[in-house]
Amino acid sequence: MDEILSQLKSLLLYDAMRPMLFNTGLFMVLFVLFLGMYQAVRGYRKIKMLLVIAFSLYFYYKSGSWCVVILCGVCLSDWLLGRLMGIIHKDFWRRAIVALNVCVNVGMLVYFKYFNLLAEAFYSVIGSTFDPLDVILPAGISFFTFRSISYIVDLYRGELTPCRSLLDYAFFLTFFPPLLAGPVVRAKDMLGQIRENPQATTAMISEGLFLIMTGLIKKVVIADYISANFVDRIFDNPALYTGFENLMGAIGFTIQLYCDFSGYSDMAIGLALLLGYRFKENFAAPFKAQSPTEFWRRWHISLSTWLRDYIYIPLGGNRKGKFRAYLNQFLTMVIGGLWHGASWMYIIWGAYHGLLLIIHKSLRQVWRLPDSAKGRVDVRIANTVITFMLVVIGFTFFRAPSLDTVWTMGAQIFNDFHLSVAPQFVEGYMLIVLAIALGFIAHLTPKSWTTGTAEAYVALPAIMQATFLALIIFLVIQTRQSELVPFIYLQY
Repeated sequence: MDEILSQLKSLLLYDAMRPMLFNTGLFMVLFVLFLGMYQAVRGYRKIKMLLVIAFSLYFYYKSGSWCVVILCGVCLSDWLLGRLMGIIHKDFWRRAIVALNVCVNVGMLVYFKYFNLLAEAFYSVIGSTFDPLDVILPAGISFFTFRSISYIVDLYRGELTPCRSLLDYAFFLTFFPPLLAGPVVRAKDMLGQIRENPQATTAMISEGLFLIMTGLIKKVVIADYISANFVDRIFDNPALYTGFENLMGAIGFTIQLYCDFSGYSDMAIGLALLLGYRFKENFAAPFKAQSPTEFWRRWHISLSTWLRDYIYIPLGGNRKGKFRAYLNQFLTMVIGGLWHGASWMYIIWGAYHGLLLIIHKSLRQVWRLPDSAKGRVDVRIANTVITFMLVVIGFTFFRAPSLDTVWTMGAQIFNDFHLSVAPQFVEGYMLIVLAIALGFIAHLTPKSWTTGTAEAYVALPAIMQATFLALIIFLVIQTRQSELVPFIYLQY
């Protein structure tokens, strides 16, 4: 009995080596139990909300241990500042509240994510050495701080009224589906739903299950398999592989990242639907984009629109001339790159995309180019392929541990390409090729096909839906890696 209790304690308490994620068996079991209790108390609003908040905080504890205290502190701070914003009308003090909120949230990001990078840069300037501190990064801090900032800024702009109920705000900020890796849900999109106390309809439940299944396939069947069996090997030692293999590794990582991150978003949106809440779409087939500008309208939409509304526009947007608009866009993308982590590689990636946007907008002005070509199929295909390859180059910087790795991969591609190895590559990496192809096919199929498949699943009898769900879970169990592969964006 003592041994059983010890194992149960080990399973339920925080373990840095075994965080509770959407793709773990522990989460699936606990979520089913939680969902049963949720349905039992769905008619009692406050009890239901307390249950969701408790489960959300436990979910965060299993991923971040004591950092749950930080989340609670941000929640209480936001609510109090929001109430102050509601009773203070003098613009100076309202600006001061916004500044305080931004300083608190950005200050946390600077300390937890960037302290070692900034200290190392400072010590290198003064000609000294610096021993990095062992700073623990709270899980999901980049996502809940962005939600916090947007709440206070929207109050200042008059786009939102202060949340009077601490319970409502705690529900919003701690809500577990988007807590660790997005989407970046804004208060003005969710607080109204919370006040309405929604109930999940049968159609919402079916749609949610479909999204969860597609998310699991993207993450476990495609992304994890590509990563463990091919991509990691290329980026760990690119000099051992031909240029063709390096190119495939860069393309493979691009597909891996898309499937990993959009898979998380699918699951988060699906889990929210099971509870009666609906989030906006976070990915809209980004590799169909025909320009860098269009790509950022389709990729990580909740982040790109957040950067636009809370960084680009406050910097001046396009209101102060063409040069200033280009500069603001470049700075916004650099900040977006830095948001991903304390690495010069992320900053380079952000600067690269900033330059792509400037170049595209400049060419569009000179040649009167539209955002995306219409009509001629060959032009659309050419634009899509060029945009995709530009994105692949950018994600090579995003994934590579150093510039040396990028230069080595580039040298192999340009000096040692060896297209002749393609048949052997396909034969030796048949499953990798199939996984990458599956990722492309799932991504490039017409949206009507995806929508039609989802509608067909929703229309099935409950027993058939359950059968498909069981088959997908069985497939995931059979194909998952021996060790848990965390979602890529959990580190941001």
